[in-house]
Amino acid sequence: MEGTMKVAVMLGIGKMGFEERPIPQPKDDEVLVKLDYVGICGSDMHYYETGAIGDKVVEPPFVLGHEPGGVVVEVGKDVKHLKVGDRVALEPGKTCGHCEFCKTGRYNLCPDVIFFATPPVDGVFQEYVAHEADLCFKLPDNVSTMEGALIEPLAVGFHAAIQGDAHAGQKAVVFGAGCIGLVSMMALKARGVSNVYVVDIMEKRLEKAMELGATAVINGAKEDVAARIRQLTEGAGCDLAIETAGTEITTRQAIDVVKKGSNIVLVGYSKSGEMTLPMSKALDKELTFKTIFRYRHIYPLAIEAVAQGKVNLKGIVTNVFELDDIQNAMDSSVKNKADIVKAVVKIH
Repeated sequence: MEGTMKVAVMLGIGKMGFEERPIPQPKDDEVLVKLDYVGICGSDMHYYETGAIGDKVVEPPFVLGHEPGGVVVEVGKDVKHLKVGDRVALEPGKTCGHCEFCKTGRYNLCPDVIFFATPPVDGVFQEYVAHEADLCFKLPDNVSTMEGALIEPLAVGFHAAIQGDAHAGQKAVVFGAGCIGLVSMMALKARGVSNVYVVDIMEKRLEKAMELGATAVINGAKEDVAARIRQLTEGAGCDLAIETAGTEITTRQAIDVVKKGSNIVLVGYSKSGEMTLPMSKALDKELTFKTIFRYRHIYPLAIEAVAQGKVNLKGIVTNVFELDDIQNAMDSSVKNKADIVKAVVKIH
Protein backbone atom coordinates (compact mmCIF):
# COMPACT_ATOMS: atom_id res chain seq x y z
CA MET A 1 0.00 0.00 0.00
CA GLU A 2 1.37 3.38 -1.03
CA GLY A 3 0.99 6.64 0.84
CA THR A 4 1.62 8.12 4.24
CA MET A 5 0.11 7.63 7.68
CA LYS A 6 -0.36 9.70 10.80
CA VAL A 7 1.98 8.77 13.65
CA ALA A 8 1.73 10.10 17.21
CA VAL A 9 5.24 10.74 18.57
CA MET A 10 6.64 11.58 21.97
CA LEU A 11 8.67 14.76 21.47
CA GLY A 12 9.96 14.98 25.03
CA ILE A 13 8.88 14.31 28.59
CA GLY A 14 5.16 15.14 28.79
CA LYS A 15 4.98 16.28 25.18
CA MET A 16 3.25 14.58 22.25
CA GLY A 17 3.05 15.58 18.60
CA PHE A 18 2.41 14.12 15.14
CA GLU A 19 4.42 13.13 12.09
CA GLU A 20 3.53 11.85 8.64
CA ARG A 21 5.50 8.72 7.80
CA PRO A 22 5.37 6.31 4.86
CA ILE A 23 2.96 3.39 5.26
CA PRO A 24 5.28 0.41 5.90
CA GLN A 25 5.61 -2.31 3.25
CA PRO A 26 5.15 -5.85 4.59
CA LYS A 27 7.97 -8.34 4.01
CA ASP A 28 7.23 -11.82 2.61
CA ASP A 29 6.53 -13.24 6.10
CA GLU A 30 4.60 -10.17 7.34
CA VAL A 31 1.14 -8.66 7.11
CA LEU A 32 0.19 -4.99 6.99
CA VAL A 33 -2.37 -4.21 9.68
CA LYS A 34 -4.65 -1.17 9.77
CA LEU A 35 -4.80 -0.49 13.49
CA ASP A 36 -8.17 0.10 15.15
CA TYR A 37 -7.25 0.34 18.84
CA VAL A 38 -4.07 0.54 20.88
CA GLY A 39 -4.11 0.31 24.67
CA ILE A 40 -2.23 2.76 26.90
CA CYS A 41 -0.01 0.71 29.21
CA GLY A 42 1.69 1.65 32.46
CA SER A 43 5.06 1.45 30.71
CA ASP A 44 3.87 4.00 28.10
CA MET A 45 2.94 6.34 30.94
CA HIS A 46 6.28 5.77 32.66
CA TYR A 47 8.26 6.59 29.50
CA TYR A 48 6.04 9.65 28.97
CA GLU A 49 6.53 10.87 32.55
CA THR A 50 10.23 10.12 33.04
CA GLY A 51 11.77 9.42 29.64
CA ALA A 52 13.21 6.07 30.68
CA ILE A 53 12.63 2.70 32.34
CA GLY A 54 15.91 1.41 33.72
CA ASP A 55 18.49 1.51 30.94
CA LYS A 56 15.82 1.92 28.22
CA VAL A 57 15.96 5.64 27.44
CA VAL A 58 13.60 7.44 25.04
CA GLU A 59 15.25 9.41 22.25
CA PRO A 60 12.58 11.65 20.67
CA PRO A 61 10.75 11.50 18.38
CA PHE A 62 9.61 8.15 19.79
CA VAL A 63 6.40 6.20 19.18
CA LEU A 64 4.70 4.72 22.26
CA GLY A 65 2.05 1.97 22.36
CA HIS A 66 2.40 -1.82 22.30
CA GLU A 67 -1.14 -3.18 22.78
CA PRO A 68 -2.59 -3.27 19.22
CA GLY A 69 -5.68 -4.71 17.56
CA GLY A 70 -6.63 -4.17 13.94
CA VAL A 71 -7.46 -5.54 10.48
CA VAL A 72 -5.16 -7.15 7.91
CA VAL A 73 -5.06 -5.04 4.73
CA GLU A 74 -2.09 -6.61 2.89
CA VAL A 75 -0.43 -10.03 3.10
CA GLY A 76 3.19 -11.00 2.37
CA LYS A 77 3.64 -13.72 -0.27
CA ASP A 78 4.79 -16.40 2.20
CA VAL A 79 1.84 -15.92 4.58
CA LYS A 80 -0.75 -18.70 4.39
CA HIS A 81 -2.82 -18.49 7.60
CA LEU A 82 -4.09 -14.91 7.30
CA LYS A 83 -5.96 -13.03 4.58
CA VAL A 84 -7.05 -9.46 3.90
CA GLY A 85 -9.97 -8.58 6.16
CA ASP A 86 -8.94 -10.80 9.09
CA ARG A 87 -9.15 -9.03 12.43
CA VAL A 88 -6.08 -9.69 14.56
CA ALA A 89 -4.40 -9.17 17.91
CA LEU A 90 -0.68 -8.47 17.58
CA GLU A 91 1.86 -9.97 19.96
CA PRO A 92 4.40 -7.12 20.20
CA GLY A 93 7.68 -8.98 20.74
CA LYS A 94 9.70 -10.50 17.89
CA THR A 95 12.39 -12.85 19.22
CA CYS A 96 15.56 -14.23 17.64
CA GLY A 97 14.47 -17.89 17.48
CA HIS A 98 18.03 -19.16 17.96
CA CYS A 99 19.07 -18.57 21.60
CA GLU A 100 18.69 -21.16 24.36
CA PHE A 101 15.54 -19.42 25.64
CA CYS A 102 13.83 -19.42 22.25
CA LYS A 103 14.87 -23.02 21.59
CA THR A 104 13.47 -24.20 24.93
CA GLY A 105 10.16 -22.40 24.41
CA ARG A 106 10.87 -19.59 26.88
CA TYR A 107 10.99 -17.01 24.15
CA ASN A 108 9.87 -14.18 26.43
CA LEU A 109 13.36 -14.33 27.97
CA CYS A 110 15.15 -13.90 24.61
CA PRO A 111 17.88 -11.27 25.09
CA ASP A 112 17.48 -10.04 21.49
CA VAL A 113 13.74 -9.40 21.48
CA ILE A 114 12.46 -6.52 19.38
CA PHE A 115 9.45 -5.24 21.31
CA PHE A 116 7.09 -2.42 20.32
CA ALA A 117 7.62 0.80 22.30
CA THR A 118 10.76 -0.40 24.08
CA PRO A 119 13.54 2.03 23.11
CA PRO A 120 14.99 2.17 20.52
CA VAL A 121 12.08 0.24 18.90
CA ASP A 122 9.07 2.40 17.98
CA GLY A 123 5.60 1.43 19.12
CA VAL A 124 2.27 1.60 17.31
CA PHE A 125 0.36 4.80 18.13
CA GLN A 126 -0.06 5.08 14.36
CA GLU A 127 -2.43 4.09 11.57
CA TYR A 128 -0.62 1.06 10.11
CA VAL A 129 2.05 -1.44 11.10
CA ALA A 130 3.82 -4.24 9.23
CA HIS A 131 4.32 -7.16 11.61
CA GLU A 132 5.46 -10.78 11.44
CA ALA A 133 2.41 -12.83 10.49
CA ASP A 134 3.18 -15.54 13.07
CA LEU A 135 2.75 -12.87 15.76
CA CYS A 136 -0.68 -11.82 14.45
CA PHE A 137 -3.49 -13.90 15.92
CA LYS A 138 -6.84 -14.08 14.15
CA LEU A 139 -9.80 -13.01 16.28
CA PRO A 140 -13.05 -15.03 16.30
CA ASP A 141 -16.18 -13.27 15.00
CA ASN A 142 -17.42 -12.47 18.51
CA VAL A 143 -14.15 -10.82 19.65
CA SER A 144 -13.73 -7.14 18.71
CA THR A 145 -10.51 -5.40 17.70
CA MET A 146 -10.74 -3.38 20.94
CA GLU A 147 -10.63 -6.68 22.84
CA GLY A 148 -7.83 -7.70 20.47
CA ALA A 149 -5.79 -4.75 21.70
CA LEU A 150 -6.32 -5.89 25.29
CA ILE A 151 -5.14 -9.46 24.70
CA GLU A 152 -1.62 -8.18 25.43
CA PRO A 153 -2.27 -7.24 29.08
CA LEU A 154 -4.56 -10.26 29.48
CA ALA A 155 -1.63 -12.46 28.42
CA VAL A 156 0.33 -11.06 31.36
CA GLY A 157 -2.52 -12.00 33.71
CA PHE A 158 -2.72 -15.54 32.34
CA HIS A 159 1.05 -15.97 32.55
CA ALA A 160 0.89 -14.92 36.22
CA ALA A 161 -1.97 -17.32 36.94
CA ILE A 162 -0.19 -20.18 35.18
CA GLN A 163 3.11 -19.47 36.97
CA GLY A 164 1.18 -19.58 40.25
CA ASP A 165 -0.41 -22.94 39.32
CA ALA A 166 -3.90 -21.46 39.76
CA HIS A 167 -6.65 -24.09 39.80
CA ALA A 168 -10.15 -24.89 40.97
CA GLY A 169 -10.78 -25.10 44.70
CA GLN A 170 -8.31 -22.39 45.63
CA LYS A 171 -8.74 -19.06 47.35
CA ALA A 172 -6.51 -16.40 45.79
CA VAL A 173 -5.71 -12.76 46.48
CA VAL A 174 -4.63 -10.14 43.94
CA PHE A 175 -2.81 -7.04 45.17
CA GLY A 176 -3.47 -4.06 42.90
CA ALA A 177 -6.63 -3.41 40.89
CA GLY A 178 -5.13 -1.59 37.93
CA CYS A 179 -5.32 -3.15 34.49
CA ILE A 180 -2.85 -5.97 35.24
CA GLY A 181 -4.45 -6.72 38.60
CA LEU A 182 -7.89 -6.92 37.00
CA VAL A 183 -6.79 -9.18 34.13
CA SER A 184 -4.93 -11.37 36.65
CA MET A 185 -8.14 -11.68 38.65
CA MET A 186 -10.09 -12.59 35.50
CA ALA A 187 -7.42 -15.11 34.45
CA LEU A 188 -7.65 -16.75 37.89
CA LYS A 189 -11.42 -17.00 37.52
CA ALA A 190 -11.07 -18.41 34.00
CA ARG A 191 -8.75 -21.10 35.39
CA GLY A 192 -11.39 -22.14 37.89
CA VAL A 193 -10.38 -20.26 41.04
CA SER A 194 -13.78 -19.51 42.54
CA ASN A 195 -12.74 -17.16 45.36
CA VAL A 196 -10.57 -14.21 44.34
CA TYR A 197 -10.06 -11.26 46.68
CA VAL A 198 -8.66 -7.97 45.39
CA VAL A 199 -6.72 -5.38 47.41
CA ASP A 200 -6.16 -1.75 46.39
CA ILE A 201 -6.37 1.73 47.90
CA MET A 202 -8.36 3.38 45.09
CA GLU A 203 -12.12 2.99 45.52
CA LYS A 204 -13.00 3.24 41.82
CA ARG A 205 -10.62 0.40 40.99
CA LEU A 206 -12.12 -1.76 43.73
CA GLU A 207 -15.60 -1.06 42.37
CA LYS A 208 -14.36 -2.15 38.93
CA ALA A 209 -12.93 -5.36 40.46
CA MET A 210 -16.32 -6.18 42.01
CA GLU A 211 -18.07 -5.43 38.72
CA LEU A 212 -15.71 -7.84 36.92
CA GLY A 213 -16.21 -10.72 39.34
CA ALA A 214 -14.07 -10.34 42.47
CA THR A 215 -15.43 -12.35 45.40
CA ALA A 216 -14.62 -9.50 47.78
CA VAL A 217 -12.48 -6.35 47.75
CA ILE A 218 -10.35 -4.80 50.47
CA ASN A 219 -9.32 -1.14 50.67
CA GLY A 220 -5.83 -1.32 52.12
CA ALA A 221 -5.98 2.36 53.14
CA LYS A 222 -9.03 1.76 55.33
CA GLU A 223 -8.84 -1.86 56.46
CA ASP A 224 -6.34 -4.26 58.02
CA VAL A 225 -5.70 -6.45 54.98
CA ALA A 226 -4.40 -9.49 56.88
CA ALA A 227 -7.29 -9.40 59.37
CA ARG A 228 -9.85 -9.11 56.58
CA ILE A 229 -8.33 -12.02 54.64
CA ARG A 230 -8.36 -14.14 57.82
CA GLN A 231 -12.04 -13.30 58.23
CA LEU A 232 -12.85 -14.09 54.58
CA THR A 233 -10.99 -17.42 54.67
CA GLU A 234 -12.16 -18.42 58.16
CA GLY A 235 -8.62 -18.16 59.45
CA ALA A 236 -7.05 -20.41 56.83
CA GLY A 237 -5.44 -17.78 54.57
CA CYS A 238 -5.11 -17.85 50.78
CA ASP A 239 -3.63 -20.56 48.58
CA LEU A 240 -2.11 -18.12 46.09
CA ALA A 241 -1.20 -14.44 45.93
CA ILE A 242 -0.52 -12.38 42.80
CA GLU A 243 1.19 -9.06 43.51
CA THR A 244 0.73 -6.46 40.75
CA ALA A 245 1.10 -3.20 42.68
CA GLY A 246 4.89 -3.40 42.95
CA THR A 247 5.07 -2.04 46.50
CA GLU A 248 6.88 -3.34 49.54
CA ILE A 249 3.79 -3.05 51.74
CA THR A 250 1.64 -5.23 49.45
CA THR A 251 4.43 -7.80 49.00
CA ARG A 252 4.73 -8.05 52.78
CA GLN A 253 0.97 -8.42 53.02
CA ALA A 254 1.13 -11.24 50.46
CA ILE A 255 3.61 -13.13 52.67
CA ASP A 256 1.28 -12.51 55.64
CA VAL A 257 -1.97 -13.70 54.11
CA VAL A 258 -1.03 -16.90 52.26
CA LYS A 259 -1.10 -20.38 53.76
CA LYS A 260 2.04 -22.40 54.37
CA GLY A 261 3.38 -23.98 51.19
CA SER A 262 1.73 -21.42 48.90
CA ASN A 263 2.87 -19.64 45.76
CA ILE A 264 3.36 -15.88 45.52
CA VAL A 265 3.68 -14.49 41.99
CA LEU A 266 5.43 -11.12 41.76
CA VAL A 267 4.26 -9.15 38.71
CA GLY A 268 4.54 -5.46 39.61
CA TYR A 269 7.81 -3.57 39.32
CA SER A 270 8.68 -1.49 42.38
CA LYS A 271 9.63 2.14 41.76
CA SER A 272 13.09 1.73 43.33
CA GLY A 273 13.60 -1.81 42.09
CA GLU A 274 14.34 -2.94 45.64
CA MET A 275 12.37 -3.94 48.73
CA THR A 276 12.97 -5.41 52.16
CA LEU A 277 10.88 -8.48 52.99
CA PRO A 278 10.33 -10.66 56.10
CA MET A 279 12.18 -13.68 54.74
CA SER A 280 12.13 -15.57 58.05
CA LYS A 281 8.34 -15.67 57.81
CA ALA A 282 8.57 -16.78 54.17
CA LEU A 283 10.99 -19.56 55.14
CA ASP A 284 8.81 -20.69 58.04
CA LYS A 285 5.88 -20.95 55.63
CA GLU A 286 7.98 -22.64 52.89
CA LEU A 287 6.62 -20.19 50.34
CA THR A 288 7.51 -20.32 46.64
CA PHE A 289 8.14 -16.99 44.95
CA LYS A 290 7.58 -16.84 41.21
CA THR A 291 8.22 -13.83 38.99
CA ILE A 292 7.02 -13.16 35.48
CA PHE A 293 8.36 -11.27 32.50
CA ARG A 294 5.73 -10.58 29.87
CA TYR A 295 4.30 -13.94 28.66
CA ARG A 296 4.86 -16.87 26.32
CA HIS A 297 2.50 -19.08 24.28
CA ILE A 298 -0.51 -17.31 25.79
CA TYR A 299 -2.30 -15.41 23.00
CA PRO A 300 -4.37 -18.36 21.65
CA LEU A 301 -5.68 -19.37 25.08
CA ALA A 302 -6.34 -15.74 26.08
CA ILE A 303 -8.32 -15.13 22.86
CA GLU A 304 -10.24 -18.37 23.45
CA ALA A 305 -11.12 -17.33 27.01
CA VAL A 306 -12.56 -14.03 25.73
CA ALA A 307 -14.44 -15.76 22.89
CA GLN A 308 -16.03 -18.19 25.36
CA GLY A 309 -17.15 -15.37 27.64
CA LYS A 310 -14.87 -16.42 30.50
CA VAL A 311 -13.15 -13.01 30.53
CA ASN A 312 -14.95 -9.66 30.18
CA LEU A 313 -12.11 -7.71 28.57
CA LYS A 314 -14.26 -4.78 27.43
CA GLY A 315 -15.21 -4.31 31.07
CA ILE A 316 -11.79 -3.00 32.08
CA VAL A 317 -11.92 -0.09 29.58
CA THR A 318 -12.96 3.12 31.28
CA ASN A 319 -11.82 5.65 28.65
CA VAL A 320 -11.51 5.75 24.85
CA PHE A 321 -9.47 8.57 23.27
CA GLU A 322 -9.08 9.48 19.60
CA LEU A 323 -5.57 9.41 18.10
CA ASP A 324 -5.88 13.17 17.39
CA ASP A 325 -6.36 13.65 21.16
CA ILE A 326 -3.16 11.78 22.13
CA GLN A 327 -1.72 14.61 24.25
CA ASN A 328 -4.86 14.67 26.39
CA ALA A 329 -4.97 10.85 26.42
CA MET A 330 -1.47 10.60 27.88
CA ASP A 331 -1.87 13.54 30.28
CA SER A 332 -5.19 12.23 31.60
CA SER A 333 -3.86 8.68 32.00
CA VAL A 334 -0.89 9.94 34.03
CA LYS A 335 -2.74 12.50 36.16
CA ASN A 336 -6.03 10.73 36.74
CA LYS A 337 -5.04 7.22 37.83
CA ALA A 338 -7.80 7.15 40.45
CA ASP A 339 -10.52 7.31 37.77
CA ILE A 340 -8.92 5.92 34.60
CA VAL A 341 -8.49 2.19 35.10
CA LYS A 342 -7.70 1.42 31.45
CA ALA A 343 -7.59 3.78 28.48
CA VAL A 344 -7.40 2.84 24.82
CA VAL A 345 -6.63 4.99 21.79
CA LYS A 346 -9.01 4.64 18.84
CA ILE A 347 -6.92 4.89 15.70
CA HIS A 348 -9.67 4.48 13.04
